[in-house]
Amino acid sequence: MLPTVDWTADGVVMIDQRKLPGAEVYVTCRTAAEVAKAIKTMVIRGAPAIGVAAAMGLALGMKKSRATGTVKFAAEFQKACDLMASTRPTAVNLFWAIDRMKRCFGAAARAGASADEIKVRLEAEARAIHDEDVAACRAIGRFGGELVPERARILTHCNAGALATAGYGTALGVIRGAVELGRQVSVFADETRPFLQGARLTAWELTHDGIDTTVITDNMAATFMRQGLIDLVVVGADRIAANGDVANKVGTYGVAVLAREHGIPFYVAAPSSTLDLATPSGAEIPIEERPEREVTHVGTTRLTPAAAKIRNPAFDVTPARFVTAIVTERGVWRAPYEESLRQATA
Repeated sequence: MLPTVDWTADGVVMIDQRKLPGAEVYVTCRTAAEVAKAIKTMVIRGAPAIGVAAAMGLALGMKKSRATGTVKFAAEFQKACDLMASTRPTAVNLFWAIDRMKRCFGAAARAGASADEIKVRLEAEARAIHDEDVAACRAIGRFGGELVPERARILTHCNAGALATAGYGTALGVIRGAVELGRQVSVFADETRPFLQGARLTAWELTHDGIDTTVITDNMAATFMRQGLIDLVVVGADRIAANGDVANKVGTYGVAVLAREHGIPFYVAAPSSTLDLATPSGAEIPIEERPEREVTHVGTTRLTPAAAKIRNPAFDVTPARFVTAIVTERGVWRAPYEESLRQATA
């Protein structure tokens, strides 16, 4: 299993996903602020992985705290939570993990635990979030793998693999689960502009596992579908609203529309922590706008005229009507999603 993020004696260690596939470089974050910066600058990315990293960052920050007295200690914890929450607005797993760490802190404080005891509990909670995410991804793989035909050509967009989680992956977990069930699988990986998560990360992961993988540019998907070369689509998600609308990497909506036009199943794979039943629909999901440079440059080479305006939304929203099914660690859920997703979180 690919190492994405880990708790060590030196700090929170994560693979620098900006460097892949050219170099396998690991970053050690020694403070909560360094973890927050790593999330914001996409050293680590992918909604479940962001949640795990944030939990570890909070535990790390409090472990390093020199605050004296419960009031100052609690204030420092809240400040760290606010810092983490400011990093990436769309991925609901981030806020889910922060809220879970807050509940852990509150329960310990109400029980009269000392600052040192709270530090131990926060570390244990962060480790548990990590381990539960790996287990959830493996369960997603088992359920999703059953949806894959005996021979299948699968299109995926962005990277929803081990690198986007604590391990194994969601969309790529489905692919891995299918392979483990003996399915004959080949994958078309959308390049996923402008950050190229598909070309750089998905292709790296799948070829690392020996899974047949072909990288295509985002605008090739329609032609490949029309030629009958795609049997199903599976993607991850950064937030799923109560009505089944799905926020995922920008370009996902277009893929879903194309899949509907060509009669191809479109599956979304995500842990329960990605389900946001407090958000009624995709219209209420905040969409992060990323830096212009991701569009204007490749490395140090500028691609666009300096006078040109740039838009760089990181995500789009796919309406629930285009989603064939949503796969979580608790099963496969279908429309009407207002009902099924309530069952998925019951």
